[in-house]
Amino acid sequence: MRKGQYRFVAGFLFVPVALYVVFVIWPYIQTFGYSLTDWKGQSQTFDFVGLDNYRTLFQDDVFLKAIWHNILFLVFIPVITILLALFFAFMLNAGGRGRAGGVQGVAGSKFYKIVYFFPQVLSLAILAVLFNAVYRSDGGGLLNGFLIKLGLVDAGSPVEWLNEPDMVLWALMLVVVWHGVGFYLVLFSAAMQSIPKDIYEAALIDGAGRNQSFFRITLPLLWDTVQTAWVYLGIVAMDMFVLVSSMTQNMGAYGGGPDHHSDVMSTVMMRNFLYYGKSGYACAMGVIMLLLTLVLSVVTLRATRRERVEF
Repeated sequence: MRKGQYRFVAGFLFVPVALYVVFVIWPYIQTFGYSLTDWKGQSQTFDFVGLDNYRTLFQDDVFLKAIWHNILFLVFIPVITILLALFFAFMLNAGGRGRAGGVQGVAGSKFYKIVYFFPQVLSLAILAVLFNAVYRSDGGGLLNGFLIKLGLVDAGSPVEWLNEPDMVLWALMLVVVWHGVGFYLVLFSAAMQSIPKDIYEAALIDGAGRNQSFFRITLPLLWDTVQTAWVYLGIVAMDMFVLVSSMTQNMGAYGGGPDHHSDVMSTVMMRNFLYYGKSGYACAMGVIMLLLTLVLSVVTLRATRRERVEF
């Protein structure tokens, strides 16, 4: 206090904290306030309806189905993305052996890192255009054309990847995984490079195989990084707005087809907010999304918490 360090710190914190409150916290408070009204979006007048929007929300079959779709994304997207990224990162950093018996990545690992990371530099809008071409249901679609050449699909009845209720969610998951694996590969690679090679070499001398090296050395030492990746991917799975709205059939607006089989909470919210004019009702959906995302983050961090492994 005599040196004035608290005043110095407070002076630097005041502006960023004030900006955070104005542009982040205050909009959340406004959204909750609007969720208790029958606000139409454009009208300056609205009536207080209490918790009616929330009662209606949990009787809305479309929104409940959208929550289920988000849960499926939440289960499969982080698991598949992290497993693939960990496998590729391990192979690129410790999958080979040096000539002197040391540990190194597979041949050409630097080139592979660039190739794997390339999808991450593409925007989601470009991804939507790219995979719309891949999933086209006529013979000109890349995936159908490939299957037709192999004789696995009849040219007269190609697969409707984005119009089949049982396939559309998996098609969207593939896009997210393809886009995200490269980023998390680089993230895990950076963490693996901090692990001393001596640990791997000692394990090899003791007769450890690749599986034992991965599960006994790599994974425990990367656990904090994996935990962070899981939270980020969970937030991605709770959104999915851009891909669903731009790649699936319109259900009035903002995608969600066929017959709401690809709807997620964000598309239902935006449809109600901008298309149907039920802005107060959409704000209630936004509040539920915020609460579910916070609960997801806390549960994930709690469930994956473990003692830090030092080396």
